[in-house]
Parts: sequence; C-alpha cells; structure tokens
Amino acid sequence: MKNLDVINQKKQEIVQRMHDAIQKGDSEAFSNEFANLCQQIEASVMEQAQSLIDAADAQVLAGRGVRQLTSKEKEYYNKVIEAMRAPEPRQALANIDVVMPETVIDQVFTDLKTNHPLLSRIQFSSLAGLTKLMMNTNGYEKAAWGKLCAEIVQELTSGFKEVDVTQDKLSAFLPVCKAMLDLGPQWLDSYVRQVLQEALANGLEDGIINGTGKDQPIGMTKQVGDDVSVQGGVYPDKSAMAITKFDNIQLGNATAILAINGKGQARVVNGLIMLVNPQDYYSRVLPAIQAPAPGGGYISMLPFPIDVLQSAAVPVGKAVYGMAKLYFCGGGMSKNGRIEYSDEYHFLEDERVYLIKTYAHGFPIDNNAFVVFDITNLQPAYYKVETVDSITDVENAALNSLTIGGQPLTPAFTAATTTYTLATDQPSAVIAATPADATASMEITYNDNNIANGSSVKWTSGAENTVKVIVTDGGETKTYTVTVTYTPATED
Repeated sequence: MKNLDVINQKKQEIVQRMHDAIQKGDSEAFSNEFANLCQQIEASVMEQAQSLIDAADAQVLAGRGVRQLTSKEKEYYNKVIEAMRAPEPRQALANIDVVMPETVIDQVFTDLKTNHPLLSRIQFSSLAGLTKLMMNTNGYEKAAWGKLCAEIVQELTSGFKEVDVTQDKLSAFLPVCKAMLDLGPQWLDSYVRQVLQEALANGLEDGIINGTGKDQPIGMTKQVGDDVSVQGGVYPDKSAMAITKFDNIQLGNATAILAINGKGQARVVNGLIMLVNPQDYYSRVLPAIQAPAPGGGYISMLPFPIDVLQSAAVPVGKAVYGMAKLYFCGGGMSKNGRIEYSDEYHFLEDERVYLIKTYAHGFPIDNNAFVVFDITNLQPAYYKVETVDSITDVENAALNSLTIGGQPLTPAFTAATTTYTLATDQPSAVIAATPADATASMEITYNDNNIANGSSVKWTSGAENTVKVIVTDGGETKTYTVTVTYTPATED
C-alpha cells in the first residue's frame, strides 16, 4: 500500500493549486485540479479496498475509513450503484425513490470539524433539512430589572435575525469508475464522503475568508453591518491594519477592537485565531512569534493565547485576526438531496461523472469580529537583549473607519478628511473608530468628555454635540471632528 504521507502530500499540493486557481479566477485550472484530487482519492480508496477486500472485521474496516452503514444508507448506495450501471444513468438516478440519508452528510461534517483546523473552531453546523434559523448577533443578553419598557424590549430583541442557509450552493463532481461500483456500498460511501469533504473544505475555507457575499458566504475579510454599502450583493473589503510586531501593544490595540460588539456592548475576548498564508507562516509569522530559549529550543512570544492557522486562501502579506466563535457557517444537503448524472465533465473514458449539490451560508457576527493585518513589515521576535536592525515604523495617525450609529457622515468618510457634520433624529448612537496602524492610540471625546471606543452617547437637542477622535502615532497626531445636530422626530 502506498505511504499515506506521500498521498497526503500530493493532496496538499493539489489543494494549494486549487486555491491559487480560485485567487486567479481560473475556473478551468480549478476543475482540472479538482479532477486530479478526485482521481487521487479514488486511487487511494481502490488500493485500500484491494488490500482489505477479504477483511470481515468491522474494526479493521473502520480504521481505514470504511464505516458500517445503516440499513437506509446501504439501501441508498445499492440503488445508486444499480443506477450508475444502467445504460441511461440520468433516467435511472431520477427514478430512485430514496434520497441520501442525513447521516451521510452529518458524518461528512463531523469529519470536517475533526480534520480541518479552521472549521473546527468557528460555529460550523450541519443543518440537514433546515432552511432557515434564528441567530442572536448581540454576543450577550443583559437582564432587565423592573418593568420591560419599549426601549428595553427593543434592545433585547434587536440582536435576533433570520438567516437563510440555502442561498449559497456548493457542487462536488464525482468521477466514478466502473471498478469502484464493484467494491460495494461501503467503499462507494467512503469515496463519496472523502470527495465531499475535500470539496466542502476547500470551497468553504475560501468562502469563509474571502467570500464576497454574492452567491457565496460573507468572508472574514469583508465589512458587515447596517452602515455598509453592499453593491450588487458584494460586500466591501476591510482595510488592512499595518502591524510590525506581535507584541502586547500592537496586538493589544487590535484586540481591544474585538472587545466591543456591533451594538456597542462590551464582550469577553477569547478563542482568538490568526489565519496566515503558508508562505507567510514560515517566512514572516514564525520568526515573529517564536524566539530561541536560553536553554535551547524555542518559546512562544505571543502576549496571549492565539491559535495561528495556515490557510492557502489568505493572500500573501495579509493575516486575518479575530474570535473564531464569531463566524457562523451552516450547511447540508438539500431536502431532495440526490446524486445526479452530469454531462459537464468526462475525465476518463471508463468513468462516468456525477454531481452532488449541497447548500451553505456563512458570515461574521458583526464588523468587529475580525481585523485584517498587513504583515509585510513584520519584524522577528528576539528573546535575548541584542542590537538588531529595526524596520522603521512609518507613523500613521489616520483612521480606517469612523461610524456614528450607522448614519452617513457629511461628507462621506475618508481618512484624509478630518471635519464632518451629521444630522439625525435618533436620540443616541454608537461611536466606533478603527485606526489605520496598530501602533496608533486613540482618544474619543463627546463634548470634551472621554468615552470608550464603541460606546453609546445620548445627544443634546440642537447642534451642541461635538465628537472628536484624536489619533496619535509617534510624533504624528490627527483629530477628526464631527458636529452632530439632533432634531427629535415629531409624532404624526
């Protein structure tokens, strides 16, 4: 039997080329590489089957990824095999009176969560037969003492929204050779699940990180929220925050942004992850998070617990940082989930190609759940005191964003413009700002009183409301000023 390490190495190389094709928008290259991946899985399954063809021990088979099927699963695969052997497989498959049991896709999702670092950390759920669900996006609910007035009721319920998990679809092509059908339902199940797992893992990972929101998930790198302008279903990119050291100052400033949810409420920060491209992981990130220990070996220099994960879907020179639990992704088979015959691809003459469709949707819980770093100037970490050439930190006292209650500023916000006005009939608003550089510090005031970033303020009637954001980075300081005119709404 072939060395599993060699097989896994080939699969990783193919997966990397698939991600490269996604980044370039090269659908033909992606299809070719996915065909290579299917053939690699098929060869692996065939080889395992030949080595264990006479094995009757269920534990031996289970150890090689061959499950003991339920009666419904066995019935389903036997009928699929019979249909695949038919002269007209399209018609035969259409006439099958059973659908893929939910247990099959549940096992695929279980395998994904077990074997995939990113999917095992986010809110990743199998939603078999479920099309919509209710989610709480506030992060926490606070109890209300006394009577529930209209304002409190609105606050308690504002974080719930309905999520349609069927709006995005993933398709997996199954090239099945005739020899595979002769192995029986257990081995076909193993092959189907492995192909589905690879297809979902690669498709979902790219969508979770970079998805535009148009016919695909909303990625961690995208801006979300009520004040975000979505053009043609596409969500805008987050601006990258420059970071030069993974120390308690720069990472601390970035993490403080995560500590406020989209409603301006404080939340506990935990479950931190940092996603980086494999090239950056070895050339930039490892030198920045590990340092030689005095007694030999290396020690972590990260100021607090962070899981650093490699993903080919992250662009080189960037990193995605945030709380994994604040990304939701759900999916599964459609209610009439079937394996369908496909004429789109013919990889080999002795193979027929089939199609399995799944649905999924994902999105960050709020805009502060993740931050995008620019790590092109990331410096190495050093444990002992020594003289090193330091990369000069470029001082930048600009803001990446400034929002006041999700209402449009006049003029529209840009980093270069420092003076704004806002007319509103809302009695209060959440004020949130993000610096362009992780080394910068911010001071936010309302009518000369200091307030916390992401907190809510109540307006005074008229134009006597002044919000200032003072950004300091080294010797550079920039002050952004917003004059707010509050006119209470009149009742009809």
